[in-house]
Amino acid sequence: MNTRRSLLAGLSASFLIGSARAQSMVLRVGDQKGGAQSLMKAAGALAGMKSRVEWSQFSAAAPLLEALNADAIDCGFAGDAPTTFALAAGVPARIVSSTRASGASTAITVPDGSPIRSMADLKGRTVGTNRGSVGHSLVLAIIEAQGWTASDIKIANLLPSEARAALAIGAVDAWSSWGVYVAQARLVDRARIVVDGRNNLMTGLSYLVASDTVIAQKRDALLEFTGRLATARRWAATHQDEYAAVLATEVGVSSAVARLIFERDTPMPVPIDEQVIQDQQKTIDRYVAARVVRSRLDARRMFDASFNGAIDL
Repeated sequence: MNTRRSLLAGLSASFLIGSARAQSMVLRVGDQKGGAQSLMKAAGALAGMKSRVEWSQFSAAAPLLEALNADAIDCGFAGDAPTTFALAAGVPARIVSSTRASGASTAITVPDGSPIRSMADLKGRTVGTNRGSVGHSLVLAIIEAQGWTASDIKIANLLPSEARAALAIGAVDAWSSWGVYVAQARLVDRARIVVDGRNNLMTGLSYLVASDTVIAQKRDALLEFTGRLATARRWAATHQDEYAAVLATEVGVSSAVARLIFERDTPMPVPIDEQVIQDQQKTIDRYVAARVVRSRLDARRMFDASFNGAIDL
């Protein structure tokens, strides 16, 4: 009897310790403006999580992925292009989940009075965009589609706020950006979209990228977060008004801008499968051809498909 009581006491203590560890687990998540934090808050997807999420907001994927490399965050959201750029530079991380959209949220905008009216008119122009970003990838895709050389479009390496200001004063001819920045350019600055990432110019893929250490040490927290985020994305597709209201408040934009962000493109969770891997390889090869990335990567090595089951939660 004493042995049984001792065993039960030990099991109870182990359970309490395990529960305390789960509740004290912190997942440090890097997000971009108008991203996952607003979405999960609107959907109520963070309520009751076993671990605690600490958010850090970034203006673009490049500084977010730098923070991941510096161990300032555990995981974060980035498009296929900046993820390629970061992992090629040696960031010790892998892609654990993916979403796909049409590519419409990445676009090149110009002032309404600009003579640039079509993709062909961009030849010889200067486009502001952050090096390695999805905006940069769109410019490279246009060069490729038109059969131009890299020198046919000059790229000014600028963060979104810098590129927006440069476009306003005429320091650049066009701005290649994404998401909330494109929505603001259209509705606030009255800019005009020349071309976006649809029609096979962009893969439409975005990822949750996690450090190798976190995949090993915080796997349960990462699985739960991935599943809840997938549920929130599906919720947003049928609750646009509720999502827009929270997004507008969280990001500090008008409700019209908030709605336009996801009306143009709605990313949905997709499993890491052969098609995703092949499309990621195309992005890698485009960057290698443009000498943005020095050596060719094997896309398959960039993914951890063991988190696929979480998106069905």
